[in-house]
Amino acid sequence: MFVDQVKVHLKAGKGGDGLVSFKHEKYVANGGPFGGDGGHGGNIIFEADPGMVTLLDLRYHRIIRAEPGEKGKNKRMHGATAPDTVIKVPLGTMIKKADTGQIIADLTEPGQRQIVAQGGRGGRGNSRFKSSRNTVPRYAEPGREGEEFDAIVELRTLADVGLVGFPSVGKSTLLEAVTKAKPEIGDYPFTTISPNVGVVQTKDGRSFVMADLPGLIEGASQGKGLGHQFLKHIERCRVIVHVIDMGGSEGRDPVEDYRIINQELENYHLRLLDRPQIVVANKMDLEEAQENLKRFKEAYPDLEVFETTTIIHEGLDPVLRKAADLLAVTPLFPLTDEKEEDEGVTYTFEEKEKPYTIVRHEDGVYEVTGRIIDEQFHPEKLTTDEDYFRFANQMRYLGIDKNLRAAGAKDGDTIMLQGYEFEFVEQ
Repeated sequence: MFVDQVKVHLKAGKGGDGLVSFKHEKYVANGGPFGGDGGHGGNIIFEADPGMVTLLDLRYHRIIRAEPGEKGKNKRMHGATAPDTVIKVPLGTMIKKADTGQIIADLTEPGQRQIVAQGGRGGRGNSRFKSSRNTVPRYAEPGREGEEFDAIVELRTLADVGLVGFPSVGKSTLLEAVTKAKPEIGDYPFTTISPNVGVVQTKDGRSFVMADLPGLIEGASQGKGLGHQFLKHIERCRVIVHVIDMGGSEGRDPVEDYRIINQELENYHLRLLDRPQIVVANKMDLEEAQENLKRFKEAYPDLEVFETTTIIHEGLDPVLRKAADLLAVTPLFPLTDEKEEDEGVTYTFEEKEKPYTIVRHEDGVYEVTGRIIDEQFHPEKLTTDEDYFRFANQMRYLGIDKNLRAAGAKDGDTIMLQGYEFEFVEQ
């Protein structure tokens, strides 16, 4: 079973909590804070494995969690950092955030690794908070949560040359003839429902990877038939081999077939027609092939057409040599286009979100929200004056009091955090 897209839930490890501890040793008077820091949570890493060809493993493991870091220890000892969770995927795998569609990783090299979800930082122990003003801190920092989100893991076939064309034009037969790949071949449409890949070796010693891709139909760029499921696999190909049934064995017109397929390639969002294209007139042994070829050349006089009969391996060497020549001068194509960039859609790493936001609701009422507030503000832990002192220092360290003043907050105004109200005191 071929699986080329899976939605998974990723949860990186939480950082270990810092420890509140004090030095208690015989003959040592007034032992100070002695609690250590928590260990960092484990990352979730994706690694490209050349030995894998499908995402089938992920289909049955939709939730991926990394281990949490160890809590801090006595004697200022750090808790252990959790091991990373490594997920192996095939070459050509792309990982995107499910909500935004932004690419987090694009794994195209053997052994390439990418941290997809970052583990949380370990909390600091109470020994880290000792100062001249607070010589006996009785609090420690909790570990931070690791990143958690839904991701789309998508396999896009990694090939130099892609075979395109309507169903049953002979793409699978061509691939079998020039490589050791064994695609399913039949006398019915859509025999190929997933990409088949093989390595081509030309007679002059050059080699490249060729992919037989599922057949297109009219409207594929709008999702009809195999639609985008097919088109995304050609995005990485540098050269397109357009196979046409010149004999018209399926009752279609080769001239119209060529126009329709190129229209679908043009309509797709990554400008697939920018790639060099080799036109192959296949099934030239059929009765109407020569007449159709004459009409085709009249309709497209500037095209170079390679005549083949793939079932008997005839006329294939010129096609392979032409493909190798084009690959030598054709660069990689980006997985974005100018239209997407103009519309603000980017396939790059997501910018870091703001840690908090200050909103003014009405005169004298300000609300502070954001990730850092959710992580640092734990009202159930505010039980002593020391807890409030520590929390106030955190707010000051994060610059929240300064930004509240910049937003217009004055002495006596109300500050809201997670539904709790505080009075803003100017010092």
